[in-house]
Amino acid sequence: MSGGATETSVSGEAALRGDKKRDPLGNAGSPAHLIIKDLGEIHSRLLDHRPVIQGETRYFVKEFEEKRGLREMRVLENLKNMIHEANEHTLPRCRETVQGSLSPVLRRLQTATNSVCRLQQREQERRKIHNDHLITSEKQHVIQWENFMKEQHNKQAEVDEEHRKAMEKLKEQYAQMEKDLAKFSTF
Repeated sequence: MSGGATETSVSGEAALRGDKKRDPLGNAGSPAHLIIKDLGEIHSRLLDHRPVIQGETRYFVKEFEEKRGLREMRVLENLKNMIHEANEHTLPRCRETVQGSLSPVLRRLQTATNSVCRLQQREQERRKIHNDHLITSEKQHVIQWENFMKEQHNKQAEVDEEHRKAMEKLKEQYAQMEKDLAKFSTF
């Protein structure tokens, strides 16, 4: 109940300075005043836990940060070990496996590419020969058609000439027959 002594010294200092303020409860040494002070101190100890909580909070934060820092260090160390393991062991094995597997595949791919190139070249040559043959054949057909048309024209001229001659012959024959008929009609 040290609170009473502190209050007494404060009111004693106020009295020495000449402050005219009066203690609202009366005398600083009165029993009611001491009881109220003790109640206030008990109340703060029982119900006001801020100092204790602040201390506990600081302790918890400190421990948490230390443990967290250690945990993160362990995680980083594990990651470093995993990366080292991957670089030293896993990556070379993978590289060897890939090179071992890809070499035959690349050879087969190259062989297939060469075969496709040869087939494509043959196809192009075949198409060229076919196109040349078609062009030659088309030229021959054009020449044959022109010859056919000339021949048809010549035959048409021959037929027309024969037809003209036959018509003249028939005209002469009919003219002769008409003359003969005219001779008989005069009788």
